[in-house]
Amino acid sequence: MVVPKFSKILVPLDGSELSIKAAEYAISIAKKQGDDSGTSSLIALHVVYSSTGYAYSLRLVSPSSIQNLLEKCKQEFQPWFDIIKEKAYNKNDEKISLQLKTDVILTTTSIVGAIIDYAEREKVDLIVIGTRGMSGFKRMLLGSVASGVVTYASCPVMVVK
Repeated sequence: MVVPKFSKILVPLDGSELSIKAAEYAISIAKKQGDDSGTSSLIALHVVYSSTGYAYSLRLVSPSSIQNLLEKCKQEFQPWFDIIKEKAYNKNDEKISLQLKTDVILTTTSIVGAIIDYAEREKVDLIVIGTRGMSGFKRMLLGSVASGVVTYASCPVMVVK
């Protein structure tokens, strides 16, 4: 049996406890896996849903309005990225060089679609996602975003509980 190498891992974050736990798993996997050169890549992604982009397509708002919204979201989410950076670089493993990229994107359609498109565009080997996010109901076993990512992703998905 061939064991796949996960050298490029995507972890969608929403600031929930489970998304941070998923990031911890992703960091651990990235440090253990890496590619042939000993380098592994982790992308921490936050997706913002906003109808502002749709309004832009109708020319109701300016491009600077969208840029301002995105910058504001990046600033608000920066503390969560800082937590992930601290966890990623906490232990220095000389064999693996972990490259961490953080990104905030805006979507006017669906968060699931934005995650899937991003993963395909970045040629991600694995997506690690929490079972429920900030809007999850306690009774739900799997949140709608996690469920959608599992259903539509073209790469393996690890769901962290």
